[in-house]
Amino acid sequence: MTIHIDLPQLQADFIRYAKVNTRSYPGRDTTPSTPGQTELAKLLVAQLKDLGLQDVGLNPANGFVTATLPANTDKPTKSFGIIAHLDTADYNAENVQPQVHPNYDGKPIHFDNGLSLTVEQFPALKRYFGQTLITGDGTTLLGVDDKAGIAGAVATARYLLAHPEVKHGLIKFGFGPDEEIGTGADKFDAKGFATDFAYTLDNGDPGQIEYETFNAAQATVTIEGTSVHPGEAKDLMINANTLGRQLDAALPLFDRPEFSDGHEGYFLLLKFHGEISDAQLVYIIRDFDRQKFDARKAYFMKTIDELNTPFDHPRFKVEMHDQYYNMADIINKDPYPLRLAEAGIQAAGMTPKTIPFRGGTDGSKITYQGIPTPNLFNGGINFHGPYEVVSTEAMGKIAETLVHMAELNAAGTVD
Repeated sequence: MTIHIDLPQLQADFIRYAKVNTRSYPGRDTTPSTPGQTELAKLLVAQLKDLGLQDVGLNPANGFVTATLPANTDKPTKSFGIIAHLDTADYNAENVQPQVHPNYDGKPIHFDNGLSLTVEQFPALKRYFGQTLITGDGTTLLGVDDKAGIAGAVATARYLLAHPEVKHGLIKFGFGPDEEIGTGADKFDAKGFATDFAYTLDNGDPGQIEYETFNAAQATVTIEGTSVHPGEAKDLMINANTLGRQLDAALPLFDRPEFSDGHEGYFLLLKFHGEISDAQLVYIIRDFDRQKFDARKAYFMKTIDELNTPFDHPRFKVEMHDQYYNMADIINKDPYPLRLAEAGIQAAGMTPKTIPFRGGTDGSKITYQGIPTPNLFNGGINFHGPYEVVSTEAMGKIAETLVHMAELNAAGTVD
């Protein structure tokens, strides 16, 4: 089946979404954490209703926009969801000005603030030669992560609604807040969404599938020092900053992100704030293997206990909590969603590429809420900064892939 996605409309949608400042902020007690996300959510509600989707709504309790495309076949078939996030990362997102570069030829793109996009610095730009490249203006991020995913999802709905001859089962759409700060999916209504499985659209390389994520924990360490005048410090001063350095030095030197790749885990000192009297260190702990993950947490706590030994009372105190788990432990029990994604990618003329994702997605949490949710591509590169780019054609491949997946799922031709 040949699929012709409406690329001019998809491009216009993406640019419209990109111009809304949806940067999220941690530590806020509202959902979404920023009003721009609600602005984009309301825009999507109106657009999805105009397209003709059913049950379109914005849940004020969790900030998710959801919508339903009913099945158009009587044949029993699995239902699936398509999910993308509204927010962008912690980089300037005010006054985003998308720039369109038709028939990109690989020549340097220079921005007025002195930054440049070059193939020499970013070799992945080669994949966009001959395509319509979209960038920011060098002063903000573009919002590819994840507004390209949103645009691809909406283009999928538009195509399927306009082509009832393409048979499909029930498909649900979900657009949620605060993925970048790791809190949005905590409130996802999996029971209400109620699909057999789903996909997030939250990484770049066309054809890519990710279903292995880290197991993740965060540890906040507070250190009590003793501050006295340095001229009288002998045998009295206990420098909390020095103790913090001792903690970091006690962890394995090469178990850090800068020395790790593939399935290797790590400890990362994320923040270190301190004075002589007190200090706070924030670590994240990551591993793909659940047993190794638990062993890392135990090692961390053992290290803390050992550092406390010389003192008459604990100088190191730890608060540790798990953040998310490796969804592969669930998805491997029934790999049908992976096989369907591979078949859809192949039908769209691409080669499936399955890689471990060295992070987490909303799908990590949604999977453990009962809906297996691997991650698919959104077509962009250089996320979270002024060098973000995507092409109109790459976003079109998202929609083309999802349409093929919908048809293949309904036909029952994928094992």
